[in-house]
Amino acid sequence: MHYLLFYDVVDNYAEKRVPFRANHLAYARAAAARGELVLAGALANPVDGTVLLFKGDSPAAAEAFARADPYVTNGLVTGWRVREWTTVIGKDAQVPLPPGI
Repeated sequence: MHYLLFYDVVDNYAEKRVPFRANHLAYARAAAARGELVLAGALANPVDGTVLLFKGDSPAAAEAFARADPYVTNGLVTGWRVREWTTVIGKDAQVPLPPGI
């Protein structure tokens, strides 16, 4: 299944994240190397949140990621939530629709 991790972030997030960015990116790259994190990035115009896409059997990897993420532990994230995302179209869809539907 796919799981979306949404972050709500502090004002001026883009500037405030700078001291923690290298650690956050290393942490995210490790999750991607394990096959847990598929895509991640900040929302743009304005930069007022982030969305991370995880793949797994449960939301556990996304939840564990959020709890230990340097952005979270250093107060840049004011709230986070994980939502199951039923993907049905595309080569990586987890519940592909049969042709003709």
